[in-house]
Parts: sequence; structure tokens; C-alpha cells
Amino acid sequence: MRTLTREVRDALTPHQVLDVLRKGNERFVNNLKANRNLLQQVNETSEGQHPMAIVLSCIDSRTSAELVFDQGLGDIFSTRIAGNVLNDDILGSMEFACQVAGAKAIIVLGHSKCGAVKGACDGVRLGNLSVLLQKIDGAIALETETTGDRSAKNEAFVERVAELNVLLVKSQIMQRSPILAQMVRASEIAIAGGMYDVDSGAVTFYDSRILIGAS
Repeated sequence: MRTLTREVRDALTPHQVLDVLRKGNERFVNNLKANRNLLQQVNETSEGQHPMAIVLSCIDSRTSAELVFDQGLGDIFSTRIAGNVLNDDILGSMEFACQVAGAKAIIVLGHSKCGAVKGACDGVRLGNLSVLLQKIDGAIALETETTGDRSAKNEAFVERVAELNVLLVKSQIMQRSPILAQMVRASEIAIAGGMYDVDSGAVTFYDSRILIGAS
């Protein structure tokens, strides 16, 4: 697998970038990693980088975006925070990745059995973690199907909140960044959400809810 160059990256459409990541996850699930010379990629990216996407994912040790999508050095920007929530620093990083560095897609990647989501569902308060978990409260409020047990003990409730959290973060990106919103409207970038299954390694993209152009 060759190192991603500016010319190759710029020739890709946002949807093609998402397809590259889908195929990379298929390789990961089937244990068919692309053949890469990582030391060669270190050398070839030493003078610059041309990533095709930025992935916002959780800090969970099982959800490394480079591994999950079978990507090499210089292929993607990886931003990680517990609960894959959004803050101003992450939003600024996305603006840099897309507007300045030329990335074509933003992926908000949640995962099953998320400890941060469970903590938010249980109202955990612990030092600075309290403020972070409160960012998931909006997704909890959006989950209106569950009228019984709305705690981390209810696995189905937790998984629905995790999905709604991904969709909420996608919406927040558009609302809070005029720069990225305009790039979506101009079909320069796509914003997609997905869920990583820690049992299978598979990523499910929410295809009907990819933001690009007028869609």
C-alpha cells in the first residue's frame, strides 16, 4: 500500500474517502491487512502529510482508528476523547484538518459498550470527568423510547444513547462551525457517523445520515 500523496488525496471525492475507510474496516474484520512498509512511510511523510479524513473516536483502547480502518502513517487524522464528544479544541482541529490540510471527510465514531456513555447514563460525577460526561446528557435526553431502567444496567438503552450521541455530535459540528458547514454545503467534505462493535470489530456507517452537499 502506497503512502498517500497530495495528488492522490485531492483526486478523491468525499464519498470515495468513506468507501476507502469501509473497505479498510472489511480488511480489518477479515484479518487481511494491507501490505505496508511503515518505516518507508515514516520517511515518505517526513516532509509533509496529506490525510484524507479526520476521525473523532473514543479513547477506548479497542478503538484505534488507524487499526480499525486499516490505515497507515499519514492517511488519517485521529482525534480521541472519552465518549467521542465535541469541544472547541476538537472542533478547531477538524477545521484545521479540512480547511487547511485538505481532508475530505469527518467521521464521528462511537462504539458499543462505551464506558463513558455508561457513566453518563448513571450520572457519574468525578472531578473533571463530570464536565465531560455532561456532554452526553443531550443524547440521553433524546432517547425517549426507554421508560423503565435508564441506567447502565440496561444494555439496549446504553447502545441507543451511544448511537444518538454520534448523531448529536454530527449535528453539533454543523451548528458550531460555519467553516465546516459551508464545506459540507459545497460538497467539499462529508460528515459521517458510525458505530464500532467491540465484539466483531465491524464498523456500521449510518449511510442514510451522511451529510454532504444538499443531502
